[in-house]
Amino acid sequence: MKPMTVRPLLAALSMALCMFAAPAPSVAADATATSLLGFTGEGAATQRALEQRFDAQLSASEMRDWLQRLSAEPNQVGAPHDKANAEFILSLFKQWGWDARIETFDVLYPTPKHVALELVAPTTFKAMLHEPPVEGDATSALSGALPPYNVYGADGDVTADLVYVNYGMPDDYKELARRGVDVKGKIVIVRYGAGWRGLKPELAHEHGAVGCLIYSDPRDDGYFAGDTYPKGGWRPPEGVQRGSVAKMMVYPGDPTTPGYGSTPGVKHLPLDKATTLLKIPVLPISYADAQPLLSALGGPVAPENWRGALPVTYHIGGGPAKVHMQVESDWTRKPVYDVIATIKGAQEPDRWIVRGNHHDGWVFGAWDPLSGTVAMLGEAKAIGALVKSGWKPKRSIVYTSWDGEEPGLLGSTEWAETHAKELQQKAVMYLNSDTNARGFLGAEGSHSLQHLVNAAAADVTDPEKGVSVQERLRALMRVEGAGAHAKPEAKRDAEIAAKGGDLPIGALGSGSDYSAFLEHLGIASVNIGFGGEDDDDGIYHSRYDSFDHFDRFGDPGFKYEVALAQVAGRMVLRTADADLLPMRFGDFSATLDHYVAQLHKLADAAHKDTNAQHQLLDAKAYELVSDPTRPVAPPERLSDVPKIDLAPLDVAAKALHASAQAFDAAYAERAAGGFRMPARQSARINELMGRMEQMLTDADGLPGREWFKHMIYAPGLLTGYGVKTVPGVREALEARDWQGADKYAAVTAKVLDGYRAELDVITTLIKH
Repeated sequence: MKPMTVRPLLAALSMALCMFAAPAPSVAADATATSLLGFTGEGAATQRALEQRFDAQLSASEMRDWLQRLSAEPNQVGAPHDKANAEFILSLFKQWGWDARIETFDVLYPTPKHVALELVAPTTFKAMLHEPPVEGDATSALSGALPPYNVYGADGDVTADLVYVNYGMPDDYKELARRGVDVKGKIVIVRYGAGWRGLKPELAHEHGAVGCLIYSDPRDDGYFAGDTYPKGGWRPPEGVQRGSVAKMMVYPGDPTTPGYGSTPGVKHLPLDKATTLLKIPVLPISYADAQPLLSALGGPVAPENWRGALPVTYHIGGGPAKVHMQVESDWTRKPVYDVIATIKGAQEPDRWIVRGNHHDGWVFGAWDPLSGTVAMLGEAKAIGALVKSGWKPKRSIVYTSWDGEEPGLLGSTEWAETHAKELQQKAVMYLNSDTNARGFLGAEGSHSLQHLVNAAAADVTDPEKGVSVQERLRALMRVEGAGAHAKPEAKRDAEIAAKGGDLPIGALGSGSDYSAFLEHLGIASVNIGFGGEDDDDGIYHSRYDSFDHFDRFGDPGFKYEVALAQVAGRMVLRTADADLLPMRFGDFSATLDHYVAQLHKLADAAHKDTNAQHQLLDAKAYELVSDPTRPVAPPERLSDVPKIDLAPLDVAAKALHASAQAFDAAYAERAAGGFRMPARQSARINELMGRMEQMLTDADGLPGREWFKHMIYAPGLLTGYGVKTVPGVREALEARDWQGADKYAAVTAKVLDGYRAELDVITTLIKH
């Protein structure tokens, strides 16, 4: 669902690679002298030999063939090919020696029965709402695809004046209010970007709109970015980005079974009680369909930063443009097919390493998600070959191919909710991928796994540059943090990258199948994938996300498909075979210190911004710059900021830092001694380490969205996919909810104290 997006400064990066990353013809050979976390020296050598055998089984041509087959027909939930793909994937797992099955869930998934959009004043125009075939794309003319739609929007038949609201984010509505424009009773048209699509109609509804149109402006992913498909990879005029608009920041999965699996016989909420469903109709449209609508708008000229790249003057409205939109859906439940495959561990079978990627798409889904699926299948085949040759993992390996991710993380959420108790007892890591393409490694997740990601990335050679994928990413971080206008986070990452050693990984919000594992169940999770040098953004969630497009503009030669399998495979194999689980809690502690420092800066900024605004309002500066013919009202006066008590977080973070250092020292001492201890002791340590992430959850969850129980990582209420770290405190500060900030500083500190106490228990076990 969420593409990996890395936009490098390519010319500068090419120079940086020469300056910062010396060529390494054989990364694996250089790495053999380096120890592996969780292994003895002898064990590390054995492990790397195993990984070389694993690599030998990976085939780019085989992955290409799988991708062509899996994306040969429309692959959305409910399509015959979606089920056929699940059955094909199941047959491959069984062929490779895995114990595999399909688990089916019946979920609410509304599909369009009728959609229509027309301009009825001051002129008339009927929108196409269809993506025509393009030359050179073999599947683009196939039947069986649903029309472009936004799933989980309401049905409706409405006619109203049109208002352009830019990206439709909160600041855009503030700008409208200052200009005296009201969207109540209107239909809004917004462009994709700047925030998650589901927030756009939700905010429109909150401001009184009766319908929402979402279009892709060519400035963002069309001809302004590059040549359009089929000449280039970017969005053609008729291309449409489909997508879910369910309120997944409240809870993902089946909207009618919040917090429990959609299994036979369970209670399903009536639609009017399902809080993640929207209340107004929503339609995605192309920029070819949007242009006549925007051309018909009157009213004020839009601010400069609201203007896209269409050859029209962007006006706000409302009127004289009036539009009529219709959405009618089939609101029945439909089956999703999860493929679950297992290789049982020989020594700790009740410790699970779970690896997943979804297989459903909006239409053909070659890039999103099948590019990740075929890499995962390559891993599964290679692991099966290792097992057939006599190797057995110490811990169990569970590979999962999810269905229904695109509408709302359906397959993974329903499976995780159904098996919640067992997963919390047994799962030690969830490793996710989704889209994948040519470029740079991207990684986000639990920071206790940061070193594991780095160690795997250091041992895989970039297929084009001849350095490790870690070193290539290091060069990117240094370049992106070097500019005068680089963001503070980019500058911090660049400073860390310049020092050598591990690179920071990002934090996880939402947008793919890790959400239920990390943010609901508290299982340490990582999401990885390559990208940044592909031209796939323009066909995201459209009919043109096809095999032919990916073969030309995604990953020609499928080299980065193999690279993804190599990185993910190492993470799985090392976690499965390490004497003690390869986790470093000091990395989490250091990252937490950074998050707490950010919270202090937010609190300080709130004081400064409030004082500055009060001075401007008292000086009546807004009145002096307002055009009397088009008055702009001053903003509402901000409330005063009281003293915010973040001291509980400071104390908890400092105590955790000391405990994490003690753990890392005890772990290193055990490693130096060859991890010699009774099997029962090591198994108990691994059991507790595998459950550490759960200690970062709170049973009551986050305010207003109890499904999200992790107190460190969550998607933002106003960012959708985008992460909010220490979310209870951060979002309260951003909302100027000072009491809420104090409350969740204390709640989060209590959670951190529990995490620290459990870490101290593990440290004692390691020492004795």
